[in-house]
Amino acid sequence: MQKTLKIIECPRDAMQGLTTFIPTDQKINYINQLLKVGFDVLDCGSFVSSKAIPQMQDTKTVLNSISWRESQTQLLTIVANQRGAEEACQMEQVAYLGYPFSISETFQLRNTNATIANSLIRLQDIQTLCQQAQKQLVVYISMGFGNPYGDEWNVEIVQYWVDKLADMGIKIISLSDTVGVAKAETVAYLFKNLIPPYPDVEFGAHLHSRPDDWRDKLAAAVDNGCLRFDGAIKGFGGCPMAKDDLTGNMPTEKMWDYLQRQNLAPRINAQELEKSIQMAGLVFPVAEVTA
Repeated sequence: MQKTLKIIECPRDAMQGLTTFIPTDQKINYINQLLKVGFDVLDCGSFVSSKAIPQMQDTKTVLNSISWRESQTQLLTIVANQRGAEEACQMEQVAYLGYPFSISETFQLRNTNATIANSLIRLQDIQTLCQQAQKQLVVYISMGFGNPYGDEWNVEIVQYWVDKLADMGIKIISLSDTVGVAKAETVAYLFKNLIPPYPDVEFGAHLHSRPDDWRDKLAAAVDNGCLRFDGAIKGFGGCPMAKDDLTGNMPTEKMWDYLQRQNLAPRINAQELEKSIQMAGLVFPVAEVTA
């Protein structure tokens, strides 16, 4: 039987790198609109240092102001350490905590101020907190498809860390194309070989792409068993370290259209999606997202 694919909309990832602060009221209105679409999960904020990610300093206020009880969509927030996890676990609204676990030592230090070894300890502590609070941990394997720092990367390294995470009881693992270096062939190879040994693990794809290469990456993931896909409306966001202004998140509307054509799309409200697309054009500073 065909399993249902999931679309995770990521306004947090779309917003977090912007230097222009999006007013809290605008965030609340935008997320309320996204909650009407019917996405499986909304990655809507983060409990991290406001110095590191000033755009997300109002996450708690946003969560306490949105109409989350009126939607079937579940909420996810990103954390980088135990303090952030403790704060997120106190929020009834939050169903999932996401942790960026990089298999690039350089990026792990830059992103969370911890070595991979220290990050693994943090991850175990966060997993314990999630279990106590009856929330689920989503681990993003950052630099899952390569990195620009010269750190060693190969599929065996990815396999090693997937084995480690699965042994820790992590049930959702998302491979992240952090800097947009993934090729369709690599995406296909990784999912084809990683998914079968772990029938109890839900594998996801957090792909970044250019306007001309999103389809091949998405198709490679779909065709090789991936069931969970992160995106952001209009492809906003992405990682500034990609060093390519055209590299952004996988555009949700294009992803959904592709899945529809393959008769694989999850059921969402197309009219509310269109309203969200129109609103996104008003929320995001044009000068920054088109720079």
